[in-house]
This record gives sequence, C-alpha cells and structure tokens, in this order.
Amino acid sequence: MGLIEDVGDGPVALDTAPFIYLLEEHPRYLPVVEPLFRTIDAGDLEAATSALTLLEVLVVPYREADLALAARYETILTRSRGLRLVDLSLPQLRASAQLRASTGMKTPDALQVTAALSSACTALVTNDDRWPTSVGALRILQVESYAGEA
Repeated sequence: MGLIEDVGDGPVALDTAPFIYLLEEHPRYLPVVEPLFRTIDAGDLEAATSALTLLEVLVVPYREADLALAARYETILTRSRGLRLVDLSLPQLRASAQLRASTGMKTPDALQVTAALSSACTALVTNDDRWPTSVGALRILQVESYAGEA
C-alpha cells in the first residue's frame, strides 16, 4: 500500500521533514510526499502541523540568508488550503510534557505528536525513525517506508 492509502481519511499530521522534502525537492522522498500534498491541496484530505514546524524549517534558510526560501516555507505553512498550523497553547505544552515523561520522546517530537492528537489526526507522517509506530490511536508513518514504492 502507498502512503495516501495508509493515511486513510485523515486528518493527517505532518512533521517537519515532509515540508523540507517538498520544497527542496528531495530526490528520494519527493515522489512519496508530493502526492500527499496534492491530495491535501485538492481538499481531499485535511492536514495539520505544529507551529514548531515553522521554526524548524526557517532555521537553514535564515542561516544561509535565503529569504526567498524562508518566504516559501512560511507561505506553505500559513496559507495552504487544507493545512492548519496548530499553535502551541499552554494545555498542549502540558500534554507534551506528560507525553515526554511517559514515553521518553524528545521535546520537539512530543510537541508534534500533541499537535496531531489535539487535531484529531489519525496518522502522523514523519521520517524520524526514533518514534514509536503509534501513540494511542495515532499511527506514525515513516516516509522512508514508502520510498521504494513511489
């Protein structure tokens, strides 16, 4: 099965990596994530990502003074149809701390999972192999697992 089939009806949460693969046209992973983003943009699948994603994707463009790339990231994260940027509220920070305490996840990972859970997502797409395969009912899908299929 492909990534879109495994995501199901959604909504789907996206970690930082899929955005990087899309905008920077990663040769191995673009064929995996591009259909997912097309499905979201077409309005056929709802998606969410933590506001942390914006921070993470802007670091390298700012470091390299690539303001055009920074602007592209900000546009896709704040103005894309079908994609919601989830603010980090006090309750979500508490939930992330509890998740981190119970699972040992790193802080950024716990924030992404909490954003997904608070958005009623059924799956979260990442490429971080340190994550479990699920957190509660949230299924964690690794981009690498689909790279040979695209």
